[in-house]
Amino acid sequence: MSRRRPHLSFGRVLSHLGVVIAVSAVLGVLVAALAVPFVGALGYGATATATSMQNLPSELKAAPLAQRTRVMDRDGRLLATFYDENRVNVTLDKVAPVMRRAIIAIEDYRFYEHGALDLKGTLRAFVSNQTSSGTQGGSSITQQMAKMTLLAQARTEAERRAATANTYQRKIQELRHAIAFEQNYSKDWILERYLNLAYFGDGAYGIQAASRHYFSVNASELNVQQAATLAGLVKNPTGFDPTRFKDRAVARRNIVLNRMAELNVIDHATASRLTRLPLGLKVSATRNGCLGTQAAFFCDYVRRYLLADPALGKTVADRSQLLTSGGLTIKTTLNLAYQRAADAATATAVSPRDEAIGALAMVQPGTGDVLAISQSRPMGRERKKGQTFLNYVVDSKYGDSNGFQAGSTFKVFVLASALEQGLPTSTRFNSPQTMSIPQNQFQSCEGAYPVSSSWNLGNSTGAGSFDMITGTRKSVNTYYAQLEKKTGLCQPYALAKAMGVDLTSPGTERVPSFVLGVAAVSPLEMAGAYATFAARGRHCENRPVSQILNSDGKIFKNFPRACEQVMQESTADTVNSILRGVLEPGGFGQALALNKPAAGKTGTINSNMAVWFNGYTPTLATAAMIAGANSQGQPITLNGRTVGGRTIGQAFGSTVAGPMWAQAMRAVQDDLPNADFAAPQGQTSPGGIQLPIPDVSGMSTRRAAQVLANDGFYVSAGERRSSNQPNGSVAETSPAAGESAARGSTVILHPSSG
Repeated sequence: MSRRRPHLSFGRVLSHLGVVIAVSAVLGVLVAALAVPFVGALGYGATATATSMQNLPSELKAAPLAQRTRVMDRDGRLLATFYDENRVNVTLDKVAPVMRRAIIAIEDYRFYEHGALDLKGTLRAFVSNQTSSGTQGGSSITQQMAKMTLLAQARTEAERRAATANTYQRKIQELRHAIAFEQNYSKDWILERYLNLAYFGDGAYGIQAASRHYFSVNASELNVQQAATLAGLVKNPTGFDPTRFKDRAVARRNIVLNRMAELNVIDHATASRLTRLPLGLKVSATRNGCLGTQAAFFCDYVRRYLLADPALGKTVADRSQLLTSGGLTIKTTLNLAYQRAADAATATAVSPRDEAIGALAMVQPGTGDVLAISQSRPMGRERKKGQTFLNYVVDSKYGDSNGFQAGSTFKVFVLASALEQGLPTSTRFNSPQTMSIPQNQFQSCEGAYPVSSSWNLGNSTGAGSFDMITGTRKSVNTYYAQLEKKTGLCQPYALAKAMGVDLTSPGTERVPSFVLGVAAVSPLEMAGAYATFAARGRHCENRPVSQILNSDGKIFKNFPRACEQVMQESTADTVNSILRGVLEPGGFGQALALNKPAAGKTGTINSNMAVWFNGYTPTLATAAMIAGANSQGQPITLNGRTVGGRTIGQAFGSTVAGPMWAQAMRAVQDDLPNADFAAPQGQTSPGGIQLPIPDVSGMSTRRAAQVLANDGFYVSAGERRSSNQPNGSVAETSPAAGESAARGSTVILHPSSG
């Protein structure tokens, strides 16, 4: 029986005829614009439209593609990624040939044969799409790449809408850009950019990220069925997402395989066999940001550290964009083994939902490398589980805490200042259980401390006669109050700043109670400060990053060590000798001893609201702190609290923070070099490290006194001098600007008489 052709209504015929006319018109416009002869151009209308098209901009600068930034540990292992678009650019020779052939087969099989516009393919697509229920793509790979480029480089919502608008003007402009790309670049360059630009779904941009995400292989290692799966995603990356719509993805992959067979890219037998196989996914999730990484708060510290660096951009917004789209490789100082040890210690000592915060920081002496930071409250948004996004370990410049009072751990700054001033370790005071000292008996930078009321303090360790050694090892408050009267407030305060403690409020910090840790600080600051003693008086600024490479693997910025000798080696050697006794028999921390030479100092603040143990070997300094805190983060006493599964009677640095310190240090002690502290060689020379006198001429006397005090100089008013400086401002100093003097010596300010 013969088949009858389906009946076409008169209206359907007219509709098809209209399509043909419309197609002819569009192609006539395009060809006229290209100055290519084409039968069917529509006279004046086509010429006018072509002129309009030629007036549209054709040049489209191919800006660098946004790429993800990688954050690495000190051994080159991936820690985290930052990105707006999860993309890793690869050159075409790093893409498997079968992947190149698959994308060309399904998207633009005549790619290497035509120019910006495939006239044959476009006409076929127009006719097919309008005369049947099917849908065929008409845009060449070059046109698609031009559209992707416009969208990728859009900076505003209006630009993004324009890049995707379904208008003839947008289509024509897209073609103009495609023509320019074809004129200025090779086909291989266009295909390479297309493969790096394309979105493959599930957050994967570009062929390398997609290969790693879906199959855990590099783009160069893709096989036929993997390539077919990825090539099929470009048309509809959301609708064909294989992690969500497996059946759709299989069907789409099979279309690609069959098309590859039609074009003899693969044989029909291979296509038939592969269409019966599962997708073979091996999904590798790529985290964006710090949450869920092995060192979440260290990662957060790195990010904030770089956002504060002007070398990465003029504004924070510029720096943030570079971090999320610049394809940087950030080499950090993190030691993952030490990080795991720190995390285990804080988790053992304090549970996430306890009314306490445990925090620990590790710093390498002599380099300032931050090796690990950890806290008991993990990163996350589930507050009922004790999670938080607040970083309590680092100082407020890079973290979220205003710090914690550090108790007797501050006594070392007075101890070192006393030694720098030439006081012998035999300096002895009768130290009663309690004392009341008029505060104006303490010397500040500009003279007597300007408060006459008394400072009342007492010991938790008994009374007696003590020298520097026994007064330190027993942490006798009344001994240290009297030693601070000897040193004055100016030099210990300045020395603490020189050792990395971020002191910014002299009015509330440079006070008689400074020696008992009234200033609020972070564990990271204290780890860096105690690392200075381990490095024999050489302080290195804490640094979490050593180097940044750009997207081409070239050096973008180095972060060299920033070190300075802030006290005599003999001073540090003596402090180390004294603090070793804390961990030896008879010391408060003898139960915390390591199998390496170590020294340390305990700290407990008023009402036992925070306890500390800062300890170090010659090659590793670690500060451990546990602070009472309610659910709102307000400080509370640790006494009577259940912390880490045990109830604390009365909290002390050696019994509460000390075990956390010891657990972390013992976990890594076998990895530490077999180094010992240098033995003290005689008495420290009076005067200490020589510093240049800053130039304060022209400043007000008050401002000049502040500048000098920040460097640890005492300030005295001298006679007026005739000078070119305004009347009443500083004319000169004695010693003069640029000359050297010891920290703790007196600088005379001479006001100008005009």
